[in-house]
Amino acid sequence: MAASPEQRPPLPPLHGAPLALLTVAIAFATFMEVLDITIVNVSVPHIAGSLGVSPQEGTWAISSYSLASAIMQPISGWIGRQFGEVRAFCVSALLFVICSTLCGMATSMPMLVVGRLLQGAGSGPMVALSLSLLLNNYPIDKKGLALALWAMTVVVAPIFGPILGGYLTDNYSWPWIFYINVPVGLLAIVITWTLLHKRESVIVKTPVDTVGLVLLVIGVGCLQFMLDNGNDKDWFSSQLIVVLAIIAVVCLTFFIAWELMEEHPVVDLSLFRKRNFLVGVAAMSFGMFGFFGINVVYPLWLQTVLGYTASWAGLATAPVGILAFLVSPIIGRNIQKLELRSVVTFAFIVFAVTSYWFASFPDNASFEQLIWPRFIMGIGIPCFFIPLNQVFLSGLEPHQIGSASGLANFCRTIAASISTAVSVTLWQHRGEYHHAVLAEHLDGASAAATSAVQGLSALGGPAERAWSIIDSIVTRQAFTLAVNDVFLLCTALFLAMIPVVWFAKPPFGNVAAGAGH
Repeated sequence: MAASPEQRPPLPPLHGAPLALLTVAIAFATFMEVLDITIVNVSVPHIAGSLGVSPQEGTWAISSYSLASAIMQPISGWIGRQFGEVRAFCVSALLFVICSTLCGMATSMPMLVVGRLLQGAGSGPMVALSLSLLLNNYPIDKKGLALALWAMTVVVAPIFGPILGGYLTDNYSWPWIFYINVPVGLLAIVITWTLLHKRESVIVKTPVDTVGLVLLVIGVGCLQFMLDNGNDKDWFSSQLIVVLAIIAVVCLTFFIAWELMEEHPVVDLSLFRKRNFLVGVAAMSFGMFGFFGINVVYPLWLQTVLGYTASWAGLATAPVGILAFLVSPIIGRNIQKLELRSVVTFAFIVFAVTSYWFASFPDNASFEQLIWPRFIMGIGIPCFFIPLNQVFLSGLEPHQIGSASGLANFCRTIAASISTAVSVTLWQHRGEYHHAVLAEHLDGASAAATSAVQGLSALGGPAERAWSIIDSIVTRQAFTLAVNDVFLLCTALFLAMIPVVWFAKPPFGNVAAGAGH
C-alpha cells in the first residue's frame, strides 16, 4: 500500500497563466458535463422521430445518463484514491468525449441508450474531481474564488442546457448536442494533463469493496430508474415501480450498514459524522429539491399551458443565470469575510420571496412579468451554493475533498431527481383536483356557463364546440392554480431550511487548508 496522503509534503499552488488555464479547462469540462443533464430534454421528440421510436421511449436518452451518473458520483473519491485524481479526471473526461461521439453516431435507440449509459458513467466522477483539482492547486487565499467559479458552472449550466439544445436541434440536427462535447472535452484533457500530470495526488491502493459496490449499483440504479419512470407508470399502482422501490430500500439499507462497518468502504459515509458536512449537505439537498422543482414545473407550465415554444420557455427561464454569473466571483473573493450562515439565510429568503411571487401569477401573465422574478432569483444562487460548499468542506483534509464532493453531488443529484418526480406528479394531481372543483360549477344550471355557451354559439358552431372551448379555459386555469400550489410548497420549504443552516458550527475557515495534495 502506498504512503498515506498525510505523509506527502504539500506541493506549492499554481499561479499566473497556468492557474488561469487550469481554471478555464476544468470549468469548461464541468460545464460540459452538467450541461448534458438537461441539453437532451428539448430534443427528445426529434431523437425519437429520427430513430423511429415513441417519445416515451425517447426519454431513455435522459434516464440512462442520469442513472449511470448517479451510481458513479458517490464513488468518485474512491476512484481518485485508487488511480490518482488527475489520471481519473482525464480518463473520465476522455470516456465522456468518446461516448458523446458514439451517441451522436447512434442509428438506433439501443445504441443511443448504451452510449448515454457509458457517457453518464464517465461523467460521474468529473464534477467531484474537478472541484478537488481546483482547490488542491489554488493558493489558499484564492480558494474561495475557485469554489465560486466551480459553483457558477455547476449551477448555470443546467439553465442554458435547454436553450442550447433547442438551438442546435432546430438549426442543425440532434447529434450536434453530443458532438459539441468533443472539442471542448479534448481541450480540457490536454490542458489538465499537461499542467497536472506531475502533480498527481497520492495513490492509496486498498482492497475493492465488492459487496458495497454491488449494493450501491443495484440500490441507486433501482432508485434512479424508479424516479425517472414512476410518473409515467402511475407510481405504486405499477408492479414494476413497487418492485424497484423494495429492491432500492433493501439494498441501500444494507449498503449503509455495510459501509459503516467495512474497513475500506467504497463510499466514505463517516463524513456524515462531521457536523458541518451533515448540515451543509442537508441544507443543499433540500434547497435543491425546492429550486429544481421550480425549474422543472415552470417551463412545463409555460409550454403545455401558456403555449410557449421550447425556445421561448428557455428564454423565460434563462434570466436566473445573469445575476448568478455576476455575483459568484464577488461571493468567492470575500467568502472569508462573510458570515456564511447569514448569506445562505439571505439566499433562502430570496428563493422564498420569488417563489411566492411566482405563485401569484395568473394564466395571462406577460413574458415581461414572468422574467423579473427569475432575474431576481439569480442573486440567491451564488449566496446559496457557494457558502454551503464552503460549509460542508470546512475542516476536511485535501485528500477528503474528492469523497466529500462526490457524496455531496450524489445527494444533490438524488434530491433533484426526487424533486422532478414529486413536483411533476403534484402539479398533475393538483391540476386534476382544481379542474374537478372548477367544473362543478359548469353545468346547465349555471347561469354564467349557459351565458358563455350562448355567446360562443352566437359566433357560429354547435354547443358542443362551445363547451369544448370552455373546458380548455378551465384546464388552463386549473393547471395554473396547480403550478401556484407547487410554488407555495417550495416557498414553505425554503423558509423551513433557514433554521437548519444555523446548526452549522463556525469557524468555516479555508477549504482544505493544505496548499497541495
